[in-house]
Amino acid sequence: MKATTLIGIVVATTLATGCASMRIGTYVARDTDFSKYQTYAWTTADALPVGDPRLDHNPILVDYLQGAVERGLHKHELLLVPPSAHPDLLLHFHGSVRQVVSVAGASRAHEHGASEDVEVVTYDEGTLVIDMVDARDGRLVWRGWAIDSVEGIVESQDQMKRKVNEAVARLLANFDEQ
Repeated sequence: MKATTLIGIVVATTLATGCASMRIGTYVARDTDFSKYQTYAWTTADALPVGDPRLDHNPILVDYLQGAVERGLHKHELLLVPPSAHPDLLLHFHGSVRQVVSVAGASRAHEHGASEDVEVVTYDEGTLVIDMVDARDGRLVWRGWAIDSVEGIVESQDQMKRKVNEAVARLLANFDEQ
């Protein structure tokens, strides 16, 4: 195997794994006292398309997501109630998918000087956003977002479930301690 081929494989592998690391972020409204919240309910599902027709209004994805959030909030002693029970928090989520092109260069020595190989990796990146709104005043009190590659989640429900569980667990790990 030529050194340039090996370098290309290493760069492509590094890019693919670098692109696959999940990025997590949260926002907490100033002066939010999570101890006053005891119940929550889901609001109407988002009517916006995800950006990938295979995931738009996908009931399996919605089921995995809601189940993961409900398990996570149960750990924080929040109780799921129907919207008619006047919950303390209203939850909403939205997902989107976009294609990302990542370009990187790898320098290599050449007998006539250095040259640069360019590697291009294209992948689908998904963003999940979960909002918690104070039901009394309509104020957004918490937002969490996770961004990661969604390669393989349409073809494998196990992969979809794993990604959703990981994202939600990381988002909710310390949400009431912020």
